[in-house]
Amino acid sequence: MSEAPETKAPQVEEPTRDDGAAIIVHSDEELTEKLAQMREAQKKFATYTQEQVDKIFKAAALAANKERIPLAQLAYEETGYGVVEDKVIKNHFAAEFVYNKYRDTKTCGVIEEDKAYGMTKIAEPLGVVAAVIPTTNPTSTAIFKTLLCLKTRNAIMISPHPRAKKCTTEAARVVLEAAVEAGAPAGIVGWIEKPSLVATNTLMSEADIILATGGPGMVNAAYSSGTPALGVGPGNNPAIIDDSADVVNSVNSIMQSKTFDNGMICATEQNVIVLDGVYDAVKAEFQKRGAFFLQGDDIDKVGNTVIVNGAVNAKMVGQPATKIAETAGVEVPAWTKVLIGETESVEPSNPWAHEKLTTILGMYRASDFDDALAKASRLVADGGYGHTSSLFIDTRETEKVQKHAHAMKTCRILINTPAAQGGIGDIYNFQLTPSLTLGCGSWGGNSFSGNVDVHQLLNIKSVAERRENMLWFRTPEKVYFKKGCMPVALRELKEVYGCKRAFIVTDSFLYKSGFTKKIEEPLDKMGIVHSSFWSISPDPKLQDAQKGVELLRAFEPDVIIAIGGGSAMDAGKIMWTMYEHPEEKFDDMAVDFMDIRKRVYRFKKMGEKAKFVAIPTSSGTGSEVTPFAIITDAETGIKWPITDYELMPTMSIVDTDNMMTQPKGLTSASGIDVLTHAMEAYVSIMASDYTDAIALKAAKLVFDYLPTAYSEPTNVEARDHMANASCLAGMAFANAFLGVNHSMAHKLGAYHHIPHGWANAVILTRVARYNAAERPTRMGTFSQYQYPQAKKRYAEMGRFCGFTGKDDDEVFENFMQGIEDLKEYIGVKKTIADYGVDEKYFLDTLDEMSLNAFNDQCTGANPRYPLVAEIKSLYLDAYYGRPATSYEDKGLTIRDSE
Repeated sequence: MSEAPETKAPQVEEPTRDDGAAIIVHSDEELTEKLAQMREAQKKFATYTQEQVDKIFKAAALAANKERIPLAQLAYEETGYGVVEDKVIKNHFAAEFVYNKYRDTKTCGVIEEDKAYGMTKIAEPLGVVAAVIPTTNPTSTAIFKTLLCLKTRNAIMISPHPRAKKCTTEAARVVLEAAVEAGAPAGIVGWIEKPSLVATNTLMSEADIILATGGPGMVNAAYSSGTPALGVGPGNNPAIIDDSADVVNSVNSIMQSKTFDNGMICATEQNVIVLDGVYDAVKAEFQKRGAFFLQGDDIDKVGNTVIVNGAVNAKMVGQPATKIAETAGVEVPAWTKVLIGETESVEPSNPWAHEKLTTILGMYRASDFDDALAKASRLVADGGYGHTSSLFIDTRETEKVQKHAHAMKTCRILINTPAAQGGIGDIYNFQLTPSLTLGCGSWGGNSFSGNVDVHQLLNIKSVAERRENMLWFRTPEKVYFKKGCMPVALRELKEVYGCKRAFIVTDSFLYKSGFTKKIEEPLDKMGIVHSSFWSISPDPKLQDAQKGVELLRAFEPDVIIAIGGGSAMDAGKIMWTMYEHPEEKFDDMAVDFMDIRKRVYRFKKMGEKAKFVAIPTSSGTGSEVTPFAIITDAETGIKWPITDYELMPTMSIVDTDNMMTQPKGLTSASGIDVLTHAMEAYVSIMASDYTDAIALKAAKLVFDYLPTAYSEPTNVEARDHMANASCLAGMAFANAFLGVNHSMAHKLGAYHHIPHGWANAVILTRVARYNAAERPTRMGTFSQYQYPQAKKRYAEMGRFCGFTGKDDDEVFENFMQGIEDLKEYIGVKKTIADYGVDEKYFLDTLDEMSLNAFNDQCTGANPRYPLVAEIKSLYLDAYYGRPATSYEDKGLTIRDSE
């Protein structure tokens, strides 16, 4: 049996609506579709130029300004809140002040460009803004938010308050029609015709950002929607009148603010706290200016009429004082502008302690300023966290002003200002941004703590071009060199610097050998009083320096002269630092840095108490021209490289006469140290043309003259050139820094007491091969270091030193062999084990030593950024003398052992 044919109900066509240029949501169900239409309009708007946008912005502001009075009248008629004339001012402010603030602000495309630093900032719109508009300031807030959106090329969908939907949407329509006439795409502004909780929640969840203005419930809903939100919250502004304040100005400012639009701006004063000394005068002035002080039960009647169950009675918001009194059953004079209730409790149970948004004001007496602060802090906590607080005071009372600012958890702290007009900005303070949406920061549960402006409605793209940072080349103020130069150079202590007291730092061997007499005799002739400290060990200890500085402080020199090898000069620098700035902590000075210009710890200015003169007696450390001081903490065994250009000596005296008695072992260790300095400076990620030149020359001098200086200790020419090589290499690494070779050597010295130069030498070619990898696990990070290039750099140095080959690979190999031949000639042992390091102790300390080497200050400038496991592998290879194979990244072994 067949079914009867289905019959359809006749279709009733919806009446067609002409929404004009607006996108109007007529029902909850069509919101998503209308938002999609709005997004299309916004995509088009996002292509507009700054010139087009500024034309639209101006036209819309002008239109809103022209309609400020009709819109104010409409707002009052619909809501019954406030004062028409004051609403005119708010509309005027929203159009004129906002336009004036941003008329020249760039909001489209490139808004900032710094070609020198390679930084370009590009502004992009956020998309669709969900704007929730309050009933207290409906037209002015609508004008404000739509103008911000137009300036930033955003679309805006408005959800008006149900009791203010007509005036809110009319304000939006005025702005939109002017904008479209000026060239804006239709549909860039829209609104919900019949606002509902469902529609508002849907809008907040589907928009790109929420601009929420209203009570805490609405703000919380915005923040819990899952959409980025800029929300404000309630204010409970406590105004303190200090006993230093101008009473007349204070009271009239509060009256001006409290009566403005019948107290509906959320920044307005809700309570006044008056110090006892001026309480009576303040009360009299309030009475003179139209405030009526309630008495007895009338205080409770009015309070409980305005605040019901802990919340503002909506019927009392923005009402004249006389109407509120009448509603409460209280008789007041017809001239009453503000009702004041003198009260004591600042607890939430007291209705006067709440935000009231109308023409009533609580008044508290404070015994002193601290009492006033305590009361104000509690009132803020009652319901105004993050919003606004006020202080009336003689601004010369700076301590009180600061104390108040510190105590108030509010984002606007207004001094001697009518808060309603002052909080919205640009009227009483021209650095406070004009805004009708006032952020309350984290205190008020907001994401923003300032007055909301165009910048919060922009995505800013930072286009950062790669740049090479400024480099430098720093040396001591004076460097004197050549055989026999020391006596002449020392004369400057008297003739140039006017020194009177000299403190000599050296080691016991040099002191007992009479080296200091070469300094003492010239000092005696010049009449410079002197003292000496010679308890410096070959591996200088922090504890040595601490002992020496006690003598230093007692002697109070104006020049410190360090003579010796690196140990004496490094200990002297540490003692100099402790003498100049005894309050500084060594642990802080020893903190590593990535960039010496950006370090957390900043060395204080040196040389205020004493000059520092460095005189080397060996050709190796280069400490006489560097900002480094290597010192070991005897208690922990850690060897710390301390670095700062404040440690750079005032004068360096490189006199070959002081180096003629170096024993072979010292000549070997210090000479190979010079080569290590030159090599690491040359391949450093911070190397420059300035450091390259002297690093190359230093390396060549080592190859040319170290063998002779080693085999013929009294050869003046060889000694002279090695002295110069040491000084040049020192200048190179003082500016380009060192690398992981030194990081590892520092720990070999600290843990196993291998002399520093030989500790460098025993791992030198292995580290060079490690650095030369074309496929390193990690590369050093510095703006000018573009790609792995250590092998090329080593080959360049090899060629300069006389090694040849058909390509970089062959030159590199020949250079490495040349280094090995030189090491063998000057008696450097082959392995770490050959230096008598116990195998068990080496292996027991290996992990700790590797980690500390990684953490050494020198590691950061290495061309290959090492992994701890790689350092460990290098140590093991060097201990056992394993063949140096490729140190290219194998991809698994090293990473798995991290």
